[in-house]
Amino acid sequence: MKDNLDLNALRTLRLVAEAGGFTAAAHRSHRAVSSVSRQIAALERQLGQTLFYRHTRAVELTEAGTRYVEAIAPLIDQLEAATDTVFERDGEPTGLLSINAPVAFGERQVVPLVHGFAQRYPKIKTELRLTDQFEDPVRAGRDVTFRVGRLSDSGLVARTLGPMHYIVAAAPDYLDRCGWPTTPVDLLKHACLRYQGEYGRQRWFWRPTETQPFQRLDIDGPLYSDDATSLRAAALLGQGIVLFPTWLIDQELARGELLPLLTDWQWEVAPESRAIHLLYTGSRLRPPKTQAFIDHVLETVGDPPIWERWQR
Repeated sequence: MKDNLDLNALRTLRLVAEAGGFTAAAHRSHRAVSSVSRQIAALERQLGQTLFYRHTRAVELTEAGTRYVEAIAPLIDQLEAATDTVFERDGEPTGLLSINAPVAFGERQVVPLVHGFAQRYPKIKTELRLTDQFEDPVRAGRDVTFRVGRLSDSGLVARTLGPMHYIVAAAPDYLDRCGWPTTPVDLLKHACLRYQGEYGRQRWFWRPTETQPFQRLDIDGPLYSDDATSLRAAALLGQGIVLFPTWLIDQELARGELLPLLTDWQWEVAPESRAIHLLYTGSRLRPPKTQAFIDHVLETVGDPPIWERWQR
């Protein structure tokens, strides 16, 4: 009978789809794999539909399973939000808060935010998922998502935390050995350390003012890496010059371990200005745990953002 669906089975279905398999879902829910598998099998019998293709090493949603997960995910979120609102209205927020963020931004800025939040709200547990792959916050069941760059139309509320402010920087040791560039074109003669991600090697763009278009600068150097932390470490060792957002090198700039260069020009790694956003649902039934984290982030980051205060 489809009119007696088990809500816990629906939650398990979404968890298996999100985790990519029964084993991963079992680990995340602290259950036996056989228990998860039986619950999904019972749900499939009840619906009269195969929701997953079973392979030797993984499972994959069928077309019907994909449509069903997309349909139930927001309903589960709304029900859980309503339940949280009822039971937490007069008490301290509790529950599990799921957060998604890009890897480098998450490691550098979100981890301290989560630490401060945990001290204020010890009854809330946090799941921090860091990935540079695009993730649909609604389908993945994220309460809050940090996103860098251009936004797609997701129907979520987007609060801008600050602009992506890029700085050309190098260690004093490198500048003592190789000299200071005085114009953007001078960088063509220097060792530039470049990030290399899934879209290829990062390009550098500059412009004199906001009213002028960005110009591409075809720099090169001795090191490419898909890990921004490694490039920052190489720059600190004096291997070359980096172009990084302030949120990634604010502490090094404040301590003088990296020195800002060519500050009379504006810099980017795309031919457009971008920003850092906080995404979350606009529902009136937003859980207290989520609202508490949003308030904490906005209060802690402030205006200007904390990562822009290294010059003070």
